Order: sequence, then structure tokens, then C-alpha cells
Amino acid sequence: MRSFRLLIVLLVSSCAGLPSPTSDEVKDLAPSSRLRAAINLGNPVLAQRGPAGEPRGVSVELARELGRRLAVPVDLVLYEAAGRVTDAARTNAWDIAFIAVDPQRSDDIDFTAPYVTIEGTYLVRNDSPLRRVEDFDRDGIRVSVGAKSAYDLYLSRTIRRAQIVRAPTSPGAIELFVNERLDAVAGVKNPLDDFARANPGYRVIEPGFMKIEQAMGTPRGRPAGARYLRAFVEEMKASGFVARVRATRP
Repeated sequence: MRSFRLLIVLLVSSCAGLPSPTSDEVKDLAPSSRLRAAINLGNPVLAQRGPAGEPRGVSVELARELGRRLAVPVDLVLYEAAGRVTDAARTNAWDIAFIAVDPQRSDDIDFTAPYVTIEGTYLVRNDSPLRRVEDFDRDGIRVSVGAKSAYDLYLSRTIRRAQIVRAPTSPGAIELFVNERLDAVAGVKNPLDDFARANPGYRVIEPGFMKIEQAMGTPRGRPAGARYLRAFVEEMKASGFVARVRATRP
């Protein structure tokens, strides 16, 4: 009987999920009694505009679910590039954000573990002699990137000879690559694949040069909120929430 009661307790505990947030956790994550969630529309893997212009995607659904857990309204603060999200980290413009983990960003943002890992790679023209990631760091090679994106930060640390040419946004980096006839554009693999499928004169380099770990974050100095956010992300992954929402991506 004792073993049976213990089994029931364990089953109940495993189904209980994340405890309700404490008042300190709610205050850290929604100090204005509203959850301001920074949404990066520059990465279509995470967020996109719907037919009527409304934001949607895994970032949006995670923000809404977190707001439900905190019992506060959610305000979506929209940005066209990750660099603009991080620039706003010190200005009290948002309470949570959905961007890639990077050492440089960690000075201002307390990150969770990643909830999605995506690939960073290059797009080139079909007739380009560049075939492998190792081919790109050469004198005279010009690569466009979205300014302050995760792959811009990574390439800025690792590229020694090629020239990095920055555009304000990641979609803008593709336009810059095409219009200025640069040697390549670096970015998230999924939208580069989409571009190559729609434009037969281009191809994507495989494998890519980095794994981009997409996480949630909150401004540093909110320890209770950061603790809850880390636990929230783990539950959203373990419960299948993230996988279900990603499966609905158009």
C-alpha cells in the first residue's frame, strides 16, 4: 500500500507541471502588470506576419502562454531585426525577448536554455566557386549580413580576411547581396532555402557555419523572473508545446 501511495504521489508530481509564479516572479517579468514581449520579425522561423499583418509563430505563442501563466495581458513589441531588439534591452522597452544566445548579448540579457536550434549558413549564386564554409574567409570575398544578428556577431569574431557588409535587417541583407552582386549572404538557413527555391539561380551552402540557439531572455537584474523563465522554457519543450506550434508554421 505504501508503494502504491508513493506511486500516486510521483504521478501527480510529474503531471503538476510548473508551479504558479510567485509575486516576485510576476513583478520581475511584468513590472507594469503587462507582459511586454519583444518579437523579432526578421527571423521567419520564429515569427511572421499573417495575411492581415498580425504577428504569429512560436515566439508569439510562447509569449501568450507566458502571459496566461502570469495572469497578465500581453503586449507584443514588434521589431524587424534582432539587433534592434538587443539595442532596446537597456531602455526598458520590453520585459521578455526571443533572440539567439550570444556572449555579447549576455551582458544585458539573462537567457534561458534554447527552445529551438537553427542553422546559420551562406547563400551564393549557382556559378560561385565557393562550395564549402572554409572557402569564404578569403581576401576579396564580400558577405552581407543583417546587422547585429547572431550570425553577424559570430562571423565578426571568426572571419579574418573576408569583408562583412551589413544591412539593417536580414531580409535587407539578401537584397544587398543580389543588388550589389556580393559574393554571398549569411543568414538563417530556412529563409535562404526559401529564396533559393523561388530563384533557381542560387544555392545554399551545406552544412552551415554555425548552430543558432534561439532562447527567451529578460533584461539582467530580474533574477526571480529569469529563474521562472528558465523553468517555463523547459516545460514548454518537455510538454511538446514548442513542437506543436512549430508544426503549424506556414
